[in-house]
Amino acid sequence: MATTTPEVRHGDRSLLERSPSARRADPLFRMILASLAAFILALIAFFFVFLISKAQPAFGHQGVFSFLFTNDWNPSKAIFGAWPLVAGTIITAAIALVIGVPVAVASALYVTELCPRVVRGPLVILVELLAAVPSVVYGLWGIFVLIPKLRPAEQWFSDTFAFLPFVGGNVAGPNYFIAGLILAIMILPIVSAISREVMSTVPQDLKEASLALGATRWEMIRMVVLPYSRSGITGAAMLGLGRAIGETIAVTLVIGNSPMLGKQVFDQGYTLAAVIANEFGEAANDKLHAGALIAAGLVLFVLTLVVNALARALVRRADRRSGGSVKVIPGAGA
Repeated sequence: MATTTPEVRHGDRSLLERSPSARRADPLFRMILASLAAFILALIAFFFVFLISKAQPAFGHQGVFSFLFTNDWNPSKAIFGAWPLVAGTIITAAIALVIGVPVAVASALYVTELCPRVVRGPLVILVELLAAVPSVVYGLWGIFVLIPKLRPAEQWFSDTFAFLPFVGGNVAGPNYFIAGLILAIMILPIVSAISREVMSTVPQDLKEASLALGATRWEMIRMVVLPYSRSGITGAAMLGLGRAIGETIAVTLVIGNSPMLGKQVFDQGYTLAAVIANEFGEAANDKLHAGALIAAGLVLFVLTLVVNALARALVRRADRRSGGSVKVIPGAGA
């Protein structure tokens, strides 16, 4: 009677049982991956050094702290105070987060937990199609639709809630709020897609156990889905923030391009990306002006790196907290 030798798959052999030529590929593969990772770090360092070198004329003329915290950007008088630009970038990105993240998380919750299966696919496609719209189209839509349609509502809000900080006074046409609203729509598909993917990884047995213990659908979402997905939602929000900080064309069209810091959210303003897009063409023959714009790009680059580092820290913190944050329904345990 013939005996057959069981087939041994390649992956079932230990490292020592493999041939020297097969083992040689592992360190080569590791070296290739390490080289690619080092190349990315070297590229970031090169960008940083290049921007610093090109921004030296502006820093030497204005001073670093004066450049960052002076509220006056006047290239005709060789005055380059970038604080209105930095503040405008932060204000519009903050408005985008406040408006866009709750809507994105709510849409992700609806798609993963409440939406009928027949409607789920088309709804996901419609949300993701927002990312395919060019930014210039968003800007033109803001100019011809949002600004004239929302101005009466903005003026009512400004008059009614004038006691609030940064609210009150006449409403400009283009302003911080319109720019933040446009950015909120632009970051919605990014935050929604990541949040949806994270929520879909919540173990089904945890959700079924909470429902079996008497929780309502909202209690299950609040005590199981959201705590389990906290780190992913935080990372999605930070990615959206990075997208909002770097947006150029749409913000340039709807923010008003005023080089002075506004006193309220309905005033005109400027951002770092917008001033670079608007003025770099005319600054090509002016070394000082070009250096100031490159210095603005350097500030934007550093701000983006800070946001990414903050995102990593928040995700790690949320990940640690979510380890024991899935609660048992009060009164339902043995």
